[in-house]
Amino acid sequence: MKKQSIIINGTLYSVKTLSGLISNLSDADKEIGMEVYHFLLEWFNENPTITVRTSGSTGTPKQMEVRKDNMMNSARLTCDFLNLNPGDSALLCMSVQYIAGKMMVVRALVGGLNLMIETPSGYPLKRIDQQIDFAAMVPMQIYNSLRDPIEKKRLMNIKTLIIGGGAINEEMEAELIDFPNAVYSTYGMTETLSHIALRRLNGNYRSEYYHPFSSVTLSLSSDQTLIIDAPLVCNEHLITNDVADLRPDSSFRILGRKDNVINSGGIKIQIEEVEKLLTPLIRAPFAITYRKDSLLGQAVVLLVAKLNTDIEDISSALSQLPKYWQPRRIIYVDEIPLTETSKINRAACHLQAEDNNH
Repeated sequence: MKKQSIIINGTLYSVKTLSGLISNLSDADKEIGMEVYHFLLEWFNENPTITVRTSGSTGTPKQMEVRKDNMMNSARLTCDFLNLNPGDSALLCMSVQYIAGKMMVVRALVGGLNLMIETPSGYPLKRIDQQIDFAAMVPMQIYNSLRDPIEKKRLMNIKTLIIGGGAINEEMEAELIDFPNAVYSTYGMTETLSHIALRRLNGNYRSEYYHPFSSVTLSLSSDQTLIIDAPLVCNEHLITNDVADLRPDSSFRILGRKDNVINSGGIKIQIEEVEKLLTPLIRAPFAITYRKDSLLGQAVVLLVAKLNTDIEDISSALSQLPKYWQPRRIIYVDEIPLTETSKINRAACHLQAEDNNH
């Protein structure tokens, strides 16, 4: 690792010159610069593994050790798939504390990309005035950028844009469909060192299904959850909790998480499917969860933020759901619990529903 070098904001750094990184950054980017600096110190040491932590979207965040050579394999797969070339600019606008940010740095290392670092925020393109060849963002950043005319133009000018870390709703997807350059949704997790499959959101190759890298083999468990065999990035079979529709050509779509299935009177209800139907109909932030029920076993509950909530709109939206999907109770909350990476915190939502079970 010590022989590697990386281009950051147009300057080449090696392990010997890395200390100069911080002094070359503006005050606004010192925080993200320190994250990159400390990650590279760990990357350049003799240890073959590095510590990463999960996002905690389905429980308590945990730390895990992953192999550096597997991270480099993942970076090569992405660079090859997206035809990224040495010297291409790559925007890092996510925290390096998580795998998505770490992998942007490793892609720059492996692919010879020019890493442009920007302090993580909901408006990642606010200060960007140069051409970006490659960028990775979360849906919240995309949503905000689409609503600012200047940032939307900058977003459209990114040559290759990947979006991960959360679901892309139909409204956002419709806004991206006419983008002139390539836009992808990614599928992956910390255990797969970022994504192992991509789904094109625009252009002639637009699809509802994710397409895995050629080195990845997929299958389904008896519970219809996705099983991943990705030997270049993961040393063992990974049985996910993602309920999937897998086609013979290995393309797939995710229906939801196994642990997000509500069993209400023997009817199995996938939380994400209910939320997908309600998203165009409910203006306020919301989440579907459940509470224990003596008759049904589990009863569907809707948590909805109090701010700007129209009760008539809520009632109209719920009436359009299949009968057995309709919430047995609506709970108005100050805000929907989120994880550090802005995903719905399912465990916290369930606790709120139980705490209001009276």
